[in-house]
Amino acid sequence: MKEKYDVIIVGAGPAGIFTALELTKLNKKMNILIIDKGRNIESRKCPARITGKCVNCNPCGITSGWSGAGAFSDGKLSLSPEVGGRILEYFSEDECKKLIKYCDDIYLNFGANKTIYGLNNEKIDKIKYEASKYNIRLIECPVRHLGTELAYEILKKMYYHLLNNTNMEFSELTIVKDILVENNKAIGVTVKNKDGERNILADYVVVAPGRAGAEWFTVQSKKLNLKTTNNAVDIGVRVEVPNSIMDNLTRDLYEAKLVYYSDTFDNKVRTFCMNPGGVVSEEHYDGTIAVVNGHSYEEKELRTENTNFAMLVSTSFTKPFNQPITYGKYIAKLGNMLTGGGIMVQRLGDLLNGRRTDYSRLKKSTTIPTLKSAVPGDLSFVLPQRYLTSIVEALKAFNNVAPGLYSKNTLLYGVEVKFYSSKFETNGKFETSIKNLYAMGDGAGITRGLMQASVTGVVVARDILGE
Repeated sequence: MKEKYDVIIVGAGPAGIFTALELTKLNKKMNILIIDKGRNIESRKCPARITGKCVNCNPCGITSGWSGAGAFSDGKLSLSPEVGGRILEYFSEDECKKLIKYCDDIYLNFGANKTIYGLNNEKIDKIKYEASKYNIRLIECPVRHLGTELAYEILKKMYYHLLNNTNMEFSELTIVKDILVENNKAIGVTVKNKDGERNILADYVVVAPGRAGAEWFTVQSKKLNLKTTNNAVDIGVRVEVPNSIMDNLTRDLYEAKLVYYSDTFDNKVRTFCMNPGGVVSEEHYDGTIAVVNGHSYEEKELRTENTNFAMLVSTSFTKPFNQPITYGKYIAKLGNMLTGGGIMVQRLGDLLNGRRTDYSRLKKSTTIPTLKSAVPGDLSFVLPQRYLTSIVEALKAFNNVAPGLYSKNTLLYGVEVKFYSSKFETNGKFETSIKNLYAMGDGAGITRGLMQASVTGVVVARDILGE
């Protein structure tokens, strides 16, 4: 690392990557340093993907490193400004669509496939009409599905393009201890890695730490007196059923984004991250908690006989509570405590009958679990009643548009938690109250997915260069 750069980017996820891509496209001479606590993309490995057992790598090869959690995600590019973040709060719908189209074209230039799901309007209108009969809202969202394997290759191409064709440097396995500010202006960062601790200066500092860095950024914001507001915390389960149950939705939509307000508590329950022919997976945060996730591949020979998706209950807490991330981790730790550190799985039938799923009952399930390391258990000992009741009521409602979903053999994995940072107060171009300090992407509580995170990176780059 040099002593000074034009721009320092903290976090190598899509937001940070697209900042660098746009900066170097508009000004090829810019000296850019991207810092991440994880490794470069080809050095990122997850033993659990091979052995089925997490060994608590530090840093986690799934959540940290070049391309962030997106490297091993399902690789969905949501092409609607309604989905994946809050950019509609900053720009008009037309502006959002233009920015999404611009970023989508960049993904295409780096090798994204051309198929878009969700464009069969006649079929979608039919599903939407049917869902409305049962108080279910279908959010229309065209999706370009990269798949786990293609997402990895595209993000790797971006890495080598920036490394070989621009003045971008990537510092892996590096922690940012502090953001340096002088006269209310960002001037650099303090970093720590195997070479020790030092200050690196820059004209601009862009903070895009992703979900894995959300808690870190919250700590930094308190040091800098940045204004934040609590975001909702999403807690729930990952559902796994045979493809035959979800095919009527996923065949045209790929991802059916369904919203239902529970009967008992009137809580918002939504489906998220739907993976036809996918696998349920395990993620670790801070080396202390395991949470469930899912992904799928684009190649047909890699697909399974199951579809999995998250069912999340959204809660926005009010004062005096201001620790939604800590709360989400607490719920996840309860699940880990009962399984000895891993993910819990329970049949819906057992949950409804008030009994724990054990290995003998799991063997009777006609839905074969794809996460082989999941430990049978009882989610009622983990999730608060409000969450569990809302999820069960939503499953019963969704059964009307996906017959067979509310079945005794439907598998529920827990806990799925989406850690959203507190939302940082910025101007319309994501600059904070500290001059030349930008906050964007998932870690700033502004986005919740690959596409909108990419959009924020483009916006920040253009603002830095006055474009």
